Amino acid sequence: MHNRPVDAYSIAEMNSAINVKAVTGTLLAFDFGTKRIGIAVGNSIAHSTQPLITLHGEQNDQRFLAIEKLITEWQPSALIVGLPSNDDGTPHEMTRLCRRFANRLKGRFNLPVILVDERYTSASASTQLTEMGVRGIKQKVMIDQVAAQHILQAYFDEPTMAIFA
Repeated sequence: MHNRPVDAYSIAEMNSAINVKAVTGTLLAFDFGTKRIGIAVGNSIAHSTQPLITLHGEQNDQRFLAIEKLITEWQPSALIVGLPSNDDGTPHEMTRLCRRFANRLKGRFNLPVILVDERYTSASASTQLTEMGVRGIKQKVMIDQVAAQHILQAYFDEPTMAIFA
């Protein structure tokens, strides 16, 4: 890197300097919502992803207990959390809540937590489900975990665009 002030570096430059793309192995991805959390699993070496489960309910203790069981089962090397924002990239209330969720994951499970832009992942998940013949209300049970799959694929496609929580 050159002699520029730290705030002059782009996110991609800063992340390549701290080697975000070095995270390898099994990863769990989360599409966080206040009522549901979609979860997907993937492997960074094969760049494979698959929807896993949708957690329902608003009780944090129940959510984190279920996440702990998934972490024990899958032994991920990192956790990927979709970070929502407005279309123009500016934050909103869910952005704050997702950052809080990511920080809780990091604190509870002592794993790297990586934030990935999740704009349009729910729309692309809905399109994918429609193409698979799943329409309307039937999408509700799967859309969040498929969105998590899209978040994970976005990380695989452009790891240097992600940021550590």
